[in-house]
Parts: sequence; structure tokens; C-alpha cells
Amino acid sequence: MVTPTVTPAEIAGAVRDPEMPMLTLADLGVLRGVEERDGEVVVTLTPTYSGCPAMAAMRDDVVRDLAAAGWTARVEVALAPAWSSDWITERGRAALREHGVSAPGPAPAHEGPVPLRLLPTARALRCPRCGSAHTQLTSEYAATACTALYRCRDCGEPFPHVKEV
Repeated sequence: MVTPTVTPAEIAGAVRDPEMPMLTLADLGVLRGVEERDGEVVVTLTPTYSGCPAMAAMRDDVVRDLAAAGWTARVEVALAPAWSSDWITERGRAALREHGVSAPGPAPAHEGPVPLRLLPTARALRCPRCGSAHTQLTSEYAATACTALYRCRDCGEPFPHVKEV
């Protein structure tokens, strides 16, 4: 076995999100744990939402990168507690903004059942390109289900916004 120069947690945490590659799994907040068990590395991930299609790619990338460093690894999925956009790190939020993506604000607080809303969610956003607060929702769904599409009324540029969950 190769003597590792970095830890399994560092390797798993450095894996890029397949849908938003400016974020690592650690920055996105989906990396929940890394531990060695019975001769293998077990990485725990929490999806941003149940049914997230990126989970398979995340799993494969984590296992591949750990194998390349000499570890046998597997990924477990933890659904509870559910992921929250509050788990995105400050470094991750900065990376989103640097790439023209509006970072989420604080996640809404819920007590009891979550109400079903069929209308678009009202959000007060700033354009990540020019900083204007004059933005307009174009579509509640953008390139991924966890993003909404907005347009800045001042600079005219479209931009995705990571939804608060």
C-alpha cells in the first residue's frame, strides 16, 4: 500500500460537485463523514435533495479518487438530518458568486409539516455580476433542480440562484 500524503477526508472533501464544479463536496456541505472501518474508508454523503441525480457521480468520484491514493472505499448515504443550504461553507458561497451564481440566503425555518407552495418563491437577491437588487425570476428551475433562473434588470444578465432549502 502506498503511504498517503493526504488523509482520506482531504481527498473526499476535495472531490468536485458534478453539477457545480466550482464547489467541492466539503464546500457544498454534502460530505458528512469519513472514517476507516474494517480496512476500508467509509464516506458518508447527504444529497442536496432526495433523488438528486448527481449522487451517483459524487459516489463514483469519491471512490475513484480514494482508490487512486491507495484506499479501498465505499460511500454511504445519510438522509437524516436532511441537507440544508445553510451547510454551504463561506468559501463555497464565495466560489458561487465568483462564477456568477447567486448563493442562497438563510434556509427557511420550519416547525411541523412543510407547506406545499405551488407558486414561485419570492426571494430578495442581488445580481452576482453587478450587485444590483433589481432582479426578476425567470424560471423556478434552471440547469439543475436545486437552482432557479433570474435576470438582472440593471445589467440584463441572466444568472442561476441556488435555492434555500
